Amino acid sequence: MKNRREFLKTAGATAVGVSALSGSAFAIGEYFISSKETKPHAEEKTATRWGMVINTKKLNEEVIHEITTACHTKHNVPDCMTFAEPKDPKRKKHHEIKWIWEEHYHNAFAPDVVEYLSKKLEHTPFLVLCNQCQNPPCVQACPTKATFKRPDGIVLMDFHRCIGCRFCMAACPYGSRSFNFQDPRNGLPDRLPTNPAFPTRMKGVVEKCNFCAERLAIGKKPYCEEVSKGAIITGDLGDEHSEIRKLLEENNAITRKSSLGTGPSVFYLV
Repeated sequence: MKNRREFLKTAGATAVGVSALSGSAFAIGEYFISSKETKPHAEEKTATRWGMVINTKKLNEEVIHEITTACHTKHNVPDCMTFAEPKDPKRKKHHEIKWIWEEHYHNAFAPDVVEYLSKKLEHTPFLVLCNQCQNPPCVQACPTKATFKRPDGIVLMDFHRCIGCRFCMAACPYGSRSFNFQDPRNGLPDRLPTNPAFPTRMKGVVEKCNFCAERLAIGKKPYCEEVSKGAIITGDLGDEHSEIRKLLEENNAITRKSSLGTGPSVFYLV
């Protein structure tokens, strides 16, 4: 068995070998994902820097449920699974994979929490997900380039390159990544994908929100935006005339853990 030094040496060599490929196009199920260095699909939605605005004033339990259900169903994210611990079968463990979920202010924004907070904001539900950071620490930490950032700002996962080292999870300050300790198909109805066009993952692979890159590639909105009843807007942060920039200029917006310097691209209107 290789020790840690040998593993890192091998992983580093692998990273060199695949780094040239990390900017190329690759397939996700039936979808062809462009890195913007390849010729785009005729209907592809493009941006210089993709971003998202979540209007917390339009969020309620019904809308949150529709958003999370649409995201998880269409991306074959498994339901929470319970299994026995091998060393102690009587002890049960819960295994949960999340791409987008609800948190409250103190959990979502620590350590940048405001000392004296209005009761309304304190109890406001926040949807949290991958922040598609401008300076993503997960990309720097990944030894195989399984996670990489496109020129348009979207941080993607190539599941075939993931070796399950979980360095990216340790580096992400937002807890936006999940690791498949179990076969994720065990958490799907009848072990079958709810969306056959999107691939199911395997045990030992990290996954996260992909900003619905497969939808943007064919000219469609992200699933979360489509069902959000106006609570979620995506667009080009680099275009001063875009709807998302107009929203940010006319409203008070905050980002998660901005003091860390990651440059999150998900903004919250409060």
